[in-house]
Amino acid sequence: MFMIGITIIWGAAGLLVGIVFASFFEWVLHKYVMHRPLGSFRYAFRAHALVHHQTFKADHSYHLQNDEDKKTIPMSWWNGPVLIMIAMIPYALVSWLIGVWIFTLGGLLAFALYYGTYEYLHWCMHLPKARRVEKPRLFQRMNGHHLLHHRYMHKNFNVVLPLADLCLGTLMLRAKTHFAQAVGPAVPNVQPAAPALEVAKKI
Repeated sequence: MFMIGITIIWGAAGLLVGIVFASFFEWVLHKYVMHRPLGSFRYAFRAHALVHHQTFKADHSYHLQNDEDKKTIPMSWWNGPVLIMIAMIPYALVSWLIGVWIFTLGGLLAFALYYGTYEYLHWCMHLPKARRVEKPRLFQRMNGHHLLHHRYMHKNFNVVLPLADLCLGTLMLRAKTHFAQAVGPAVPNVQPAAPALEVAKKI
């Protein structure tokens, strides 16, 4: 019974650590691989910065305009397994050192869930269809967060959990200047906050 309890604790630890780690993994991948060439490796930079960001901007084109561009919303099918395997390397090392492999299984579950959530939410953001997931305020805040990334490519690198953005100084809550942003039921207003004086005049 004691060993079962320990196993559950290590598995839960792997899951919780994995969620936090996934936020930072996403941030590093997005900033240093998807937004700039990594030596001679340019695949991710081309697919994301040069294609995805040129197709989907922060204006009306934030939402899919042409069906042929639909394929540029998600990553390629093989990206998920490769990224999860890379992320599991430090987990495997820790599990090897402590002799508890359930820790890695917890991390594997966390990363798989995180990646799946990333792909699905990102799909819904650029191809809205009034789905149930698009109605909660949480999704709308995440959508506004990502919309600002399409306006300011060096801000808001997280799509799912902006913990790394908060900790590493890239979190942006509102635009610096007014712009013609995308609109829709699940798109919040991310324009600069009205000065206090203007708000007082309206009251």
